Amino acid sequence: MACALDDPSLEHNFKGHKDVVTSVDFNPNNKQLATTSFDKHLMIWNLKPQTRAYRFTGHRDVVMCVQFSPSGHLVASASRDKTVRLWTPNIKGASTAFTAHSATVRSVNFSSDGNFLVTAADDKSVKVWNAHQQRFLLSFKEHNNWVRCARFSPDGRLIVSCSDDRTIKIWDTVSRECINTFTSHGGFANFVDFNPSGTCVASAGTDNTVQLWDIRISKLLQHYKVHSASVNCLSFHPSGNYLITASSDCTLKIMDLLEGRLFYTLHGHQGPVIAVAFSRQGEYFASGGSDAQVLVWKTHFDSIPYTEALKRNIMRTNPDPPPHITDIHPRIPHRHTTRSQTIQINPRTDVADMQTSNPLVMDVGAGFVSNHQTVSILEQRLTLTEDKLQECLDNKKTALQERPP
Repeated sequence: MACALDDPSLEHNFKGHKDVVTSVDFNPNNKQLATTSFDKHLMIWNLKPQTRAYRFTGHRDVVMCVQFSPSGHLVASASRDKTVRLWTPNIKGASTAFTAHSATVRSVNFSSDGNFLVTAADDKSVKVWNAHQQRFLLSFKEHNNWVRCARFSPDGRLIVSCSDDRTIKIWDTVSRECINTFTSHGGFANFVDFNPSGTCVASAGTDNTVQLWDIRISKLLQHYKVHSASVNCLSFHPSGNYLITASSDCTLKIMDLLEGRLFYTLHGHQGPVIAVAFSRQGEYFASGGSDAQVLVWKTHFDSIPYTEALKRNIMRTNPDPPPHITDIHPRIPHRHTTRSQTIQINPRTDVADMQTSNPLVMDVGAGFVSNHQTVSILEQRLTLTEDKLQECLDNKKTALQERPP
């Protein structure tokens, strides 16, 4: 359990997926959470208590990634069925799909203005699309192995991608060229993203490390080895002060980037943690894993000034003086494994809103019709039957009138 009011706490434990949860993302309006899974479904969870969830059916294979558009009016999903699908996150479940690649699509990401999509796939390419017309615009093909992830910079000019070829590349969408390549991970990177200011990129590696690069000077600023297994995903807090990571060691870790130190270790999943994301305002974060659970956490520590949060954490953990960001040697792991604040959570008992653990789930999308659609169809059939009956009665009446006396 959390031991202080400013520690993260578990708010919701959503159960509805039947297999590994692969991706999570909050609606910018903070009212919904989208998740995807090996069970081939996209799910939309409403964060308001005692509200139903929606299970969207349409993809024919594992759904790898999901993201809300900046307006929150669309949801994009990427799948092993080689398609990207755009959904409206409501009971109608309307969607359009387009074949984006010739192999598994692992990543999809909206530009900050919502006009463009970038996708990454096992066909070794990164592609940019017009989001509204689902029209192909350009591609980058310098990776020589599967591309795990691709993300726009906050201004939309740059794209960062990571691949099984053990490189991280920065692409310029104007010149359509690769302008930088990083190759520092001992393995390959599973996930990569820009910080909120767009000056740095962070990568989550199969070598159990997290790296933070300054793309302006091509310098490795921080190198964390705080996990004991592959790091699968990461997310920046919108303040840029914190970074959260998800790992196959079954934990979430929160790093304090200004001090260059491990801030929190969170235990809640009963297996590898595959996905994690902060909400757009940073007051929540969500995680998903191989246990098929979706956990929604309240951040808490970002509700007080950074200096005060740091002071309280230091008083509780009493770590050795942390090194300055420029003192961390680029290729030597920076360890803070013994003095961080560790929070053990039991999703069965330590969740604030127990009523939302198993919300009513409604199936929508291809192959399903909602209740109001079912009623509408029955009404149409009843009307047709009544019309046919009336036609028969009219014909019989006419025949009787025309019969000779």
